[in-house]
Amino acid sequence: MYAPFFGLKREPFSIAPDPRYLFMSERHREALAHLLYGVRAGGGFVLLTGEIGAGKTTVCRCFLEQIPKRCNVAYIFNPRLTVEELLRSICEEFHVPLPARDAAAPAKLTIKEYLDPLNEYLLTTHAVGQNNVLIIDEAQQLSAEVLEQLRLLTNLETTERKLLQVILIGQPELREVLARPELEQLAQRVIARFHLGALSEEETAQYVTHRLEVAGLKRSMPFSDEAIALVHRLARGVPRRINLLCDRAMLGAYAAGQPRIGRMLVRQAAAEVFDDTPPARAGASGFAPTGAAAAMSAPARWPRGAVLAAGMAIGAVGAAIVGWGLATRPVPSAPLASAPPAAAPAASAAPRAAPSASAPAADAASAAAPGGS
Repeated sequence: MYAPFFGLKREPFSIAPDPRYLFMSERHREALAHLLYGVRAGGGFVLLTGEIGAGKTTVCRCFLEQIPKRCNVAYIFNPRLTVEELLRSICEEFHVPLPARDAAAPAKLTIKEYLDPLNEYLLTTHAVGQNNVLIIDEAQQLSAEVLEQLRLLTNLETTERKLLQVILIGQPELREVLARPELEQLAQRVIARFHLGALSEEETAQYVTHRLEVAGLKRSMPFSDEAIALVHRLARGVPRRINLLCDRAMLGAYAAGQPRIGRMLVRQAAAEVFDDTPPARAGASGFAPTGAAAAMSAPARWPRGAVLAAGMAIGAVGAAIVGWGLATRPVPSAPLASAPPAAAPAASAAPRAAPSASAPAADAASAAAPGGS
């Protein structure tokens, strides 16, 4: 949608694993080297872990392209399987023929009926100089029972190497799973392990630039340096989060007709794709949300005039309350010293409609005057 606006041939930040956008950082190259070493060393298990979206699948695809030709690969991407289902999947991936069952009594195969032809296949391929590699993605979901069966599969070996090599790829929880005491035997067979960390800020800038150039960018970089630094911080250096954030930021810039993407626009995009990011405010380097989005994201504020009017009204009410309290307070009477008898009836006969603050002073003055008038 926004690609022509930025002079691109295609959208650069799709989360699909397009091999054209392959970006191998130093960490990715180290992870690939560990996988290749595990295959050539003829060991048992190789472990690759990383956060969600860190690029584990990218490394695995690159590994499959560089794997030796005389190497048979079985790839299992849905590990939530029972032991029987796992063995059946492995046999299907290696194209191992299974014993036929009577159609009249289609009972399930036993574990032994899976293992016997699989072991025979491993021995036959080893005799002709072929290696066999089993790759299991999302391996943190494997049960302890399935992991133990995988360990037993690696028991088949020659004096030089094991006949089946297993590569476990998963999230960081996989390391915690293998640290359990009941899986100590399997953990001791891991000959190489690597944790794929996040990109650095410099690598994030290289990653964004690489994808834009592959997409056909010929003009200047649409993201400012400050925006790239903010992308790295908000995405935590995870490639998939970087893709989501940059894609939404470019879409927002296209909608606003702005060819340059600043920090505020990145913050606004992050508020839309990440739940843990506060919405952005308008600023010199960004654009505020409009319409319904603005109504939902902007904090509620009273107009300045309404605030002043409310303050004046509160002040008037307070003054009225104070005045009413003074008006209803009883006025103390001052003692009359040697007042003339003739003046007393006139003073007491004069009705007072309302007491005032000057009444006590007037009474005191008339009491002090000698003889009255």
